[in-house]
Amino acid sequence: MENGRAIQQFGVILQQQAILNVRYAIQLVQQPIAVHRRRRRRQRRWWTRPWLTQERRLQFGQYSTIIAELREGDTNSFKNYMRMTPEMFDELLQRLAPRLQKSDTHWRKALDPGLKLAVTLRHLAAGDSYPSLSYDFRVASSTISLFIPEVCEAIVQSYSEDVIPIPNTPEEWRPIAEEFERRWNVPHACGALDGKHIALRKPRRSGSEYYNYKGFFSIVLMALVDANYRFLWIDVGGHGHMSDAQIYNNSELSEMLEDGTIGLPPPEPLPNDDRDMPYFILGDDAFGLRTYLMKPFGRRGLEREKLITNYRLSRGRRVVENAFGILAARFRVLLTTMQQTPEIAATIVESCVCLHNLMRIRYPGLQQAQLDQEDDQHNLVPGAWRTNEMLTAIQQVRGHNRDATDAKQQREYLSKYFNSAAGSVPWQDRMIN
Repeated sequence: MENGRAIQQFGVILQQQAILNVRYAIQLVQQPIAVHRRRRRRQRRWWTRPWLTQERRLQFGQYSTIIAELREGDTNSFKNYMRMTPEMFDELLQRLAPRLQKSDTHWRKALDPGLKLAVTLRHLAAGDSYPSLSYDFRVASSTISLFIPEVCEAIVQSYSEDVIPIPNTPEEWRPIAEEFERRWNVPHACGALDGKHIALRKPRRSGSEYYNYKGFFSIVLMALVDANYRFLWIDVGGHGHMSDAQIYNNSELSEMLEDGTIGLPPPEPLPNDDRDMPYFILGDDAFGLRTYLMKPFGRRGLEREKLITNYRLSRGRRVVENAFGILAARFRVLLTTMQQTPEIAATIVESCVCLHNLMRIRYPGLQQAQLDQEDDQHNLVPGAWRTNEMLTAIQQVRGHNRDATDAKQQREYLSKYFNSAAGSVPWQDRMIN
């Protein structure tokens, strides 16, 4: 009997201990939630950090100090700092201000559109991080991360149709072809095509989609460039693992060239010749040979005529390499590992191209030292861009890009033309030797 009571009392004690253990476990589970709730209710120490106030920004921020000083006293340094002249900065600001201006509130005044533009241009020019720009311009980095994409989007929307208008009629293409013939001795060429990698931080949950053959994550900028280093057409945002050919074959440019809707002039005789030759663009070995896309011959065991043809075609195609070179030298954000999402990074790249074309139109003499030159004997004098860090080329994966038979015949005829009295230039034999 006594043993039964002892067992019963022991059972009650175990039951009470179990209840205490459950309550203690519940407290442990609820404690982080309570702490989290207390943290959410905690009052901010500052609404705005003292050194980020409007008064300090006007007194010490670079937009009100160094930029204003350079504008008044040293326009060359202003041009180096902003990558453009004060006049062009004012032109941009006048056009973009309506898109960038925000309304004042009871809590704070809206940021000056000129300040937003200056911060954005400095980010494009030097590739400075948002925290670094925050200390320079006295603007919170979280705010900078919001308005830099807005400014770049405003640049694209305001200028892309004006400065990157791909021609679509024979009358628009002929001046481009005439310029290629005049400057680079390649008749009927309407542009040079190539692509480059733009490095960026690995996008979330993207796997190896943006991982390229060089071992980093990137998006791809593919472009068609004219004889004056202006971008005629661009495709931004191709995934890093893709090759030139993959991106090109999936692009609207390939589709328009294939169905003829791009508006190239009809076939006409080459200078001093009587046989019709289609107009074409210039590419490298990554692309399939077509009547509308010419590329050099394979580089092994070539005879003299084909070496001369390669020299002549490559001389014209060099403009796209130069265009990428001066683009990256002017906007060094393209040489950094961009921290934005692929969509925002693509907008930033497109805005850089718009500004590049705008400056080539307004001030074609800018950055001439960056370009490849030729001396009096037509020997190549490498431009300054070749001595600096460059954008990474895309892997040339051939895949199913088989050359068309009629395109091979066209290239053979073009080779004979370049080696004839009608189409040769006096220095070409010396160049291949």
